[in-house]
Amino acid sequence: MPGGRLTQQERQQIALGLADGLAYAEIARGLDRPTSTITREVMRNGGPTAYRADLAHRATERRAHRRRRATPRDTEAPPQVHGRDAEAVREYEEVFTTVLMASGLPKMMARVLSCLTITDAGSLTASELVQRLQVSPASVSKAVAYLDSQGLIRRERDASRRERYVVDDDVWYQSMMASARATAHLVDIARQGVGVLGADTPAAARLENIARFNDFVSESIARAAEQAREILHTKPETTPGSSDGTTESGEERG
Repeated sequence: MPGGRLTQQERQQIALGLADGLAYAEIARGLDRPTSTITREVMRNGGPTAYRADLAHRATERRAHRRRRATPRDTEAPPQVHGRDAEAVREYEEVFTTVLMASGLPKMMARVLSCLTITDAGSLTASELVQRLQVSPASVSKAVAYLDSQGLIRRERDASRRERYVVDDDVWYQSMMASARATAHLVDIARQGVGVLGADTPAAARLENIARFNDFVSESIARAAEQAREILHTKPETTPGSSDGTTESGEERG
């Protein structure tokens, strides 16, 4: 399997594969590259609908040049636990970040969320984020404030009273419910417009269609999030006689 950076010819093959509607895995097999390499390449260069081989190649060259200037030659990747490959972890973090950006998150917010998600603890302090991401405290502060407002992280204090930023199963549930509430609010506003513009007007009919569509979506998101939480969320084990009224298996006692 070839290693190193993608060549310009490989990028052209990626562009042709995307134009033909091929999946990332299929393009990767044709190039004898990991699927993650193709995913990262496409997502960081415009996504599947806007990817251009020539622009992607020039952008990669510019990033490599900046990295060579900014990184000392003796800088080494931090040691990894559990026998992980440090370079593979770094590349995966880039892939995860670019996918989060494609979903709508600004770059710094996506970097912080990705960094938190791939830690075993699922939590970091502001200073730890600054050190890991090599960015300013102000950048981290702005990112965590945004992620907190979107329900994508939560804050807690550790034993030293330091504020930590946390991602866990419940955070993703809360984020989905926040999305459902935001969509439900759009429904209310659209229906207000129906009254303002007159029920029998084309503009009001358009707003009513918006309201109906988003009402259905909002209810579907909330219902799916509740079902997923019930089915997939792992409940913590408790000891017999615990005060929360559950057994060790997490079932309620009669």
